[in-house]
Amino acid sequence: MIEIEEKEQLSLDPGFWNGPQRAESILKEIKSHKKWVAQYLEVARHVDDVEGFFEFQKEGMVSETEVDEKFGEAVLAVENLEFHSTLNQREDELNVTLEINAGAGGTEACDWAEMLLRMYMMWADRNGFKVSEINRQDGDVAGIKSAEIEIEGDFAYGMLKGENGVHRLVRVSPYNSQGKRMTSFASVFVHPSVDDRIEIDVNPADLEWDTFRASGAGGQHVNKTESAVRVRHLPSGIVVECQQERSQHQNRDKAIQMLKSRLFERELERQRAEREKVESSKMKNEWGSQIRSYVLDDRRVKDHRTGFQTSQTDAVLDGDLDGFLKAFLMHREE
Repeated sequence: MIEIEEKEQLSLDPGFWNGPQRAESILKEIKSHKKWVAQYLEVARHVDDVEGFFEFQKEGMVSETEVDEKFGEAVLAVENLEFHSTLNQREDELNVTLEINAGAGGTEACDWAEMLLRMYMMWADRNGFKVSEINRQDGDVAGIKSAEIEIEGDFAYGMLKGENGVHRLVRVSPYNSQGKRMTSFASVFVHPSVDDRIEIDVNPADLEWDTFRASGAGGQHVNKTESAVRVRHLPSGIVVECQQERSQHQNRDKAIQMLKSRLFERELERQRAEREKVESSKMKNEWGSQIRSYVLDDRRVKDHRTGFQTSQTDAVLDGDLDGFLKAFLMHREE
């Protein structure tokens, strides 16, 4: 609370907005701190309610069932706070960029990749997050070969960082005339989207730029100018593309931000490797090392890292991922 008051005092300074980037950073910190305090106060309120109801029950004023209900609400509030306490790295608060690529398997794999894209977009919508499509390459018949979206919201990266890996679908394919059960794969790459709070220096001399025409659904050109851009960072070999905006200038700015995000993520990986010292403990994005299986005809979705599973396949594909996200973060914390 003291830190919140100190930062709020800074925001009252007449020259506060003379440095817009610093000002926005401070406001984001205030918002983040207030969110943590609000969660703590909510847990404290639930605990007080349980104690009060327990006393009322001893006096015959409420039933044991009502006490149990209040206790269940308190347990859920504590679990949610414990879950959010795992999001304790500075990058966890950042927005996130998701890159989805269809694996081998033609139309079936492309359809699966688009199903995953829809799933994450619906998850974002359920959480009140903003979604922007950065890149999209449609499949030849249906679905997508690849797509990249940015999800903006509090702790978006922290929540989704465990989705990094290969996702496996097993179902009776609507694209198979014989109605056979088929297996498809798609890879999901999760990148933190750096903002002004994190400084990443990029030397313009290290960049190689290309421009091309942006394309929309069905391969139709959405404009006749070469507004889409591709930038290659020569020292690292990282390549990013952006066709989100209408102007080349805006796409270049966005591409630089995406490049900085990739460089930041690479540094995070280097630091994690130094801390862990165990290369085999890291999940790799390779076919055959799937993190989760979606078996639709058996009505089962299972995460192979945590053992968490559900029979609510439709709900999961409609964006109900919180059980999987919480299980991964709590498992990793343990």
